Formats: sequence, C-alpha cells, structure tokens
Amino acid sequence: MKRSHVNEIIRESDAFMRSHGFVLPPFAYWSPEELKARVASDSPAIFEARLGWDITDYGKGRFDEFGLVLFTLRNGAAANLGTGKGMVYAEKLMITRAGQVNPLHRHAVKTEDIINRGGGTLVLQMYNSLPDGSVDEESDVEVACDARLSRRKAGDLLKLEPGESVTLLPGNWHAFWAEGGDVLMGEVSTVNDDLTDNYFREPVGRFSAIDEDEHPLHLLVSDYDTWLKASV
Repeated sequence: MKRSHVNEIIRESDAFMRSHGFVLPPFAYWSPEELKARVASDSPAIFEARLGWDITDYGKGRFDEFGLVLFTLRNGAAANLGTGKGMVYAEKLMITRAGQVNPLHRHAVKTEDIINRGGGTLVLQMYNSLPDGSVDEESDVEVACDARLSRRKAGDLLKLEPGESVTLLPGNWHAFWAEGGDVLMGEVSTVNDDLTDNYFREPVGRFSAIDEDEHPLHLLVSDYDTWLKASV
C-alpha cells in the first residue's frame, strides 16, 4: 500500500468514527516524531501492547476488496492470562467497508465479542474447527448473540444490525463484510496478539508492505519495530 493511501484512509476513518460518536484517545493523533519521543518517556505501553492504527490489505494490494481498518485502544499482556490478574482484556474499533471482505480466519487463544457499533449490516460467515484446527465444513456452529444462544449450519450467514453482537470463541472460523453501508465495529476480547494468534484459511499477509511515497501522518502498529524499537 502507498503511504499516501494509508494517510487518506486514516483521515477518512477518523471522520467515520466521529460521525458515530466515537473519539479516539490523544495518542491516535501524535505525529511519528511525538510518538517516538513519548514511547521513550511516559508511554512505552503503546509499543509493548501494540496500541494504535492498523490498516491492512492482507497483502493483496486491493484494499477496496480485501481490507480492514483497526485501532487498538487497550491491550493486556499474554502473561496476564496465565495468572488471571492485571489487564486480561483488549478493545478495538474497526471499520469494514461495504463490499470489502475480511478473509476466513480463527484465533487459538482469543475470545472476542464483535459488535456492530453503527452503519450498515455486519455479515459473518462461521465454521467450527476440526481437531487439527482446519475448517469443519459439516458441524453446526453454536454462538451467543447478545447472550442469546443460536445454532446455525456450517457456513451460514449471521447478520448483525447496529447494536447487535456475537461472541466468538477460540477455534471459531469467521469471515466478515458489510452490507448496505460501511460498518463501525467494536471488538472486546481477551488479550490480543496479532503477531501469533491469527490463522487464515488461505495464505495472506496480516500486515501490509508500505510504499513510502510520503511522510506518515500517524504510524501503524506494523511501523513500530522500524520507527520505535530503539526508543524502548
């Protein structure tokens, strides 16, 4: 992806979030230079927990067809899950655009609530996992939608209107997209690890390569090792 396109997406995404009453924390708007200075002084958790902007086209180079905007607001540490103490949770805001598919994937550790925060209809396709972790094309999927259990055939589509949500457990394969307009999504989950806990059915690149055709407006989490690592 070209950096100029990433910068444009960030501006559009911030405006879309604000149109639905969500305002991001101050660090969302820090320049790369300010973020580097703050991570080295009073805000190392931004680097350690990978908080901030995350924009991906899954390595396909067709963001309008395959892509997602994410902003990680808060995130604990994997070690906390073993003790049950401290920050054992994470929260994200995401935007999926109408006609933009997010590929089928699962998590081995993370449990997540996916919430339609506003916009169009959020559509999810879901499957269970076989013992080897691959997609189970046969068995029914049982999920909780706003605490109400439902059972669906493998591959059936679940449609969530604004305000509705679904709880996805480890091993629940899911793909999602928007219908009738872009969707602002919330994700409330156990600790998030996008480096090791995303398993896609088809090989994709979780983080996009960036063509630096202009200066970053704001850094992406995938920029942190290059821009910030020496500051921590």
